[in-house]
Amino acid sequence: MDIFSVFSLLGGLAFFLYGMNVMSTGLEKLAGGKLEVVLKKITSNKFKSLLLGMGITIAIQSSSAMTVMLVGLVNSGIMQLEQTVGILMGSNVGTTLTSWLLSLTGVDSDNIFVNLLKPESLSPIIALVGIMFIMIPKSSKKKDIGRICIGFAVLMTGMTFMSDAVSPLAESPEFQNILTAFRNPILGVLVGAVFTGVIQSSAASVGILQAFSLTGGLTYGMALPIIMGQNIGTCVTALISSIGVNKNAKRVAVVHILFNCIGTLVFLPIVLILQYAVKLPLFEEAVSPVGIAVMHTIFNVLTTGLLLPFSKYIVKAAYFIIKDSDAEREEAAKKNVMLDERLLKTPAVAVEACRSATVDMAQLTRTTILDALGLLKKYDSKIADRVIEGESTIDNFEDKLNSYLVKISKSSITSSDGRTVSKMMHIIGNLERISDHAVNLVESAREMHDKQYTFSDECKKEIEIISEAITENINKAFDAYINDDLDMAHTIEPLEEVVDILSSELKSRHVERLQSGECTIELGYIYQDILTNLERISDHCSNIAGFIIGIDEKTNIHAYLHDVKENDELFRKEYRSYSSKYFLKLGICDSNLDKRRLNPEE
Repeated sequence: MDIFSVFSLLGGLAFFLYGMNVMSTGLEKLAGGKLEVVLKKITSNKFKSLLLGMGITIAIQSSSAMTVMLVGLVNSGIMQLEQTVGILMGSNVGTTLTSWLLSLTGVDSDNIFVNLLKPESLSPIIALVGIMFIMIPKSSKKKDIGRICIGFAVLMTGMTFMSDAVSPLAESPEFQNILTAFRNPILGVLVGAVFTGVIQSSAASVGILQAFSLTGGLTYGMALPIIMGQNIGTCVTALISSIGVNKNAKRVAVVHILFNCIGTLVFLPIVLILQYAVKLPLFEEAVSPVGIAVMHTIFNVLTTGLLLPFSKYIVKAAYFIIKDSDAEREEAAKKNVMLDERLLKTPAVAVEACRSATVDMAQLTRTTILDALGLLKKYDSKIADRVIEGESTIDNFEDKLNSYLVKISKSSITSSDGRTVSKMMHIIGNLERISDHAVNLVESAREMHDKQYTFSDECKKEIEIISEAITENINKAFDAYINDDLDMAHTIEPLEEVVDILSSELKSRHVERLQSGECTIELGYIYQDILTNLERISDHCSNIAGFIIGIDEKTNIHAYLHDVKENDELFRKEYRSYSSKYFLKLGICDSNLDKRRLNPEE
């Protein structure tokens, strides 16, 4: 083996890693929304978690990416440590699919159809299909399929390069002498662990082992300890990703390390007994790429089967190794959901993490504004302080979400995820503005309390009625976003129109009271401020609904708002229902109001 063979080996490794990266990214994008769906269905059931880990790892073809994703999800507070154990175990089983794909390198037959499976025959065909999918269709999903094909073709080409580069070693006495050292199983485990840790890809490490197996110099007895070491080496990725995260996220890496190390500690002695005491002939036979794939699968399946029933003890061990103080536990309980940078490596999961945080922001905003409305009836300093604190937290949500969403939008994401990101970027701004108006209402209520001002019974009734309409609009708008309910979103604009007319009518009544001397100037300013803030809150509810409709139905929000008032019969029906409900409570009829604004048909 000369220097050019070394270049070919390294070049093949580069092709292999690049192809794996392209294929994983394409699969990840294609999975897109499916990843979001399965994340929502995560349960504490360890068997479901096991299947979930297998499924996602097969979908994205990277157990390392799966582990980094779990560290990020736990660090973000979206998942609990206990939920990750089954997923990690399933991920180890799911990653064995790669070794089966790579075992095609060893295919050899006179049958033309069987020979088509060989990388040098299959790769050009898959590459051609891939480039056609990228260049001809306009669909982003088909282009992703094309990238997956190209990635797989490059990966298999890299495997061929590596196999060709090491083939001269079969006749090399020096290489045979080096292989003799691998008869020491401890050395095999160490080499497998170190090499996999350096390149941070168990798939690539297994692929290189399969390439070396084609020389005929590797036996089952040499290869099996190396495979066990490769499983330990893949934990390096989890260790690196756990730097700078909370203790619970660090425990994910500990669980991963414990799982792989325990598997090796249990099964390596059994292998040594079978090899040296029982002297099983299989261990002295030359191993093929298929044989490595079989051993890789059996070892991971047996390790999972052995340790899955004891998963809760592995979690306890992780808590024992990384302990929490009482102060840290209290701090963790108070800490807001974070958006972990590691999740950006899996954009579909990062989008779901953002949506989860946005839902939390929406729920907090709903609580904050409803508390503020309650203060208009009865002032409570504790509730007022809670509203102020809530507004500060909502501001923090907006800052973090905006910067995180900008980073996601720069990633390669599906069109569906792109719409979700766009929707969130529009909605979080409106949520923050609503919380600002909640603070304004608190200030008005506090001024009334401090100065011991009191509205007349008529004013109190008016504020109560328009607050009721605002509350209904808030609940509809927030539920429409949280539940992704397009039908409910369509019911918000008619109610917003009624709120506008109510506000206009109440302001007119207020002017009349000022002119007749029934109301003071000081109370008049406060009353006007309250009505203005209530109207603005309703406007932001309308904006939320408009963005949901505009993005999901691919229409311009301003065009929608204009068209719906002019031509939508459903809008008119809902409008008449809301106007009857709230105008009657004020004791007025249509004739008392501005006909042009009241009846959108005119």
